[in-house]
Amino acid sequence: MKDGSDPAFSRGDGDIGPIHVGIIMDGNGRWAAQRGLPRIEGHRRGVEALRQAVRAAPDFGIRYLTLYSFSTENWTRPPQEVSDLMALLKRFIRNDLAELHSHNVRVKVIGLRDNLDKDIGALLREAEDLTRHNTGLTLVIAFNYGSRQEIAQAARILAEKALAGRITPEDITPTTLAHHLDTAGIPDPDLIIRTSGERRLSNFLMWQAAYAELVFLPIYWPDFDRAALAGAVTDYAHRERRFGGVAAPLAVKTGS
Repeated sequence: MKDGSDPAFSRGDGDIGPIHVGIIMDGNGRWAAQRGLPRIEGHRRGVEALRQAVRAAPDFGIRYLTLYSFSTENWTRPPQEVSDLMALLKRFIRNDLAELHSHNVRVKVIGLRDNLDKDIGALLREAEDLTRHNTGLTLVIAFNYGSRQEIAQAARILAEKALAGRITPEDITPTTLAHHLDTAGIPDPDLIIRTSGERRLSNFLMWQAAYAELVFLPIYWPDFDRAALAGAVTDYAHRERRFGGVAAPLAVKTGS
């Protein structure tokens, strides 16, 4: 499965490919509607696309893969759809956790857990605990996650520390705040991919994505496969990342 023959995916001295990729998995319902199928069938097919992305990611030098699986706003969906999504999550963890662990994948879950059913919370903890010491791909599942909530929570923790005299206002810097986000210890995403043709972040890693490259694909998530990931990574490899600076000057050749 390795794609080392393609220089666009090199992880050598040039570090061309992205280390951290985030994916907004969008379009399951529309995929199903186009085919006259119930929305749950779109979500089922989306789980298979998720599996393909996780299996393919290490072949492209990706070390962190963050998947936006369920947002804090998704609770407003019809109760039956929410119930179906919870059932799919539980089935995925029960069926795929052993395989993830055998492939040295480390699972980390970000997002709120206080309002989750106990059985789901227990499964999430089991996935993290079992894979905690794995050293391969880090699979970050953004579940019951919202970036605004995450930033507000970090600000609240810092305010509590300041009130308690543990830090001063001057101690609060972008770096300090980043250390209090759910993603503390994880590098910021280099590339964020969104399927379905929509062109927005939808409350996903808004702080962390300040300088991420964005790729918007016209396909719905169930149609996402290895080739789609390869295309997004190739697109990334041909971009110049300046992080607010200027382009590097072109080398000038001189004669002897």
